[in-house]
Amino acid sequence: MSEPGKHSVLAESLRSWRPGTVETSRRVDPWSAAAFAALIDADTPALKEGDPLPPLWHWFTLLDHPAQAEIGEDGHPAAGPFLPPIPGRRRMFAGGRFSQDAPIPLGAELHCRSSVANVTVKSGRSGEMAFVTVRHELSVAGDLVATEEQDIVYRSEPEGTPRRTMTRPEGGEPAPAGEWNSALPTDPVLLARFSALTYNGHRIHYDTPYVTEVEGYPDLVVHGPLLALLALELPRVNAPGRTVRSFEYRLVRPAFVPARILSAARCDGDRTQVTVAAEGATPSLTATVHLA
Repeated sequence: MSEPGKHSVLAESLRSWRPGTVETSRRVDPWSAAAFAALIDADTPALKEGDPLPPLWHWFTLLDHPAQAEIGEDGHPAAGPFLPPIPGRRRMFAGGRFSQDAPIPLGAELHCRSSVANVTVKSGRSGEMAFVTVRHELSVAGDLVATEEQDIVYRSEPEGTPRRTMTRPEGGEPAPAGEWNSALPTDPVLLARFSALTYNGHRIHYDTPYVTEVEGYPDLVVHGPLLALLALELPRVNAPGRTVRSFEYRLVRPAFVPARILSAARCDGDRTQVTVAAEGATPSLTATVHLA
């Protein structure tokens, strides 16, 4: 990919964008942890006061709740501190990084300081894309416990833009292989429950006419964050005595319902490579987990 010229629509839209810093604090409630474990039919972690929250499960705690009047056509807020001012904005979760210095205890007050760490506009075969990296610094009682970065990709598709289309994979790809394996069937009900648990209104996860006719996908899209959490389930279940120190993941293609999501991990000492894919399709997520 190459950097676009000075007349790039995305570059011009973002030239004067200077988002500030947002700080939030919320108590880490065991209810949401139990709810997610039930959603994926997994063993519930220890949920007593002070027990450690599994990595990235703070996603169920640090949730924004915009007013209904603020919601845009795609189900996301029409505006927000980290939503770039792009005409006809289309959004896709592309991956991220997470490092943990200390556990996040259940019952603790979790503080988060969020800001935009990087903005890059690139162009390639599929057109222009704006990559926005949002950094979250998580602390408990004044001490930094974890740092997370999320990479979000945006396109500009104003009204009248030719609709992009993506076909469903034909199937026949081998299942990902590894020492640790898991499988999760997906359907519209599971996606709706995960959207509710994460307060995610994006219509690609529950509105079939919208996702096929507007966004150009063949069916409802499995949440990228759900795929990332399924990748982390492998060390949580298979290496309960070890601690995740860092997690880097990349979402390379969408997965669609109905699909059986297969996760597999190959272990090499403290480094574990994880692949998550819809059954019969090429991988949707690749990740590296570093264990202590």
